Amino acid sequence: MTGFLSFAQENFTGYLEPSVAINYKVKATYSHNFTFSNRSYFFNNEAYQLKTRQIDIAHFSDLKIKSNQSIALGVQYRFRDNFEPDRENELRLTQQYNSTFKSRNIRFGHRLRSEQRIQTSLTTHRFRYRFALDFPLQGENLDMGETYLVGSTESLLSVAKATRPSFDQRITTHIGYFLSASIKIQAGMEYRLENYNQETERVLFVTSSLILAL
Repeated sequence: MTGFLSFAQENFTGYLEPSVAINYKVKATYSHNFTFSNRSYFFNNEAYQLKTRQIDIAHFSDLKIKSNQSIALGVQYRFRDNFEPDRENELRLTQQYNSTFKSRNIRFGHRLRSEQRIQTSLTTHRFRYRFALDFPLQGENLDMGETYLVGSTESLLSVAKATRPSFDQRITTHIGYFLSASIKIQAGMEYRLENYNQETERVLFVTSSLILAL
């Protein structure tokens, strides 16, 4: 990591991002998800620092249309100017389609999203595709008290009025622990190449999640 930062410190940013997610199943085909997350710098402006960048609150409503397919609508609010006064808060609307299939003990997933990121000065439209897989690290099925691995890669296109389109790529890996029927814990990293068609910015997230099922 030291060598990487020395090589890319001029356009590298590092974040810590802990989150808490609550999943609430209304019925077999319909569920809600609520997420609270905090994003803080640990490396910025070519120096190590610990400073809060933003707080996000998000909600998704998910509807199963087939046993392995679902559609969802989401709304998110980002509190940014409380921590960086020269930046704007953001309202984000999301439309999503998700499908999964399983081969032996590995589950594969495809996710398509369109988003509208609404700020006072600008609205950005973003289109995203993610391919993901997850599997238990012990045995064929994930049982209580066992660990699992999640990996994904995601491509993004952002477009806005009077600006050039921007392309991002994200690679994520997490290790999770199935603590109980209602609690999972995950920790991992996400590496991003942002705006790589113009001037590439490299971003590393160190993430942790507490996932509750009600």
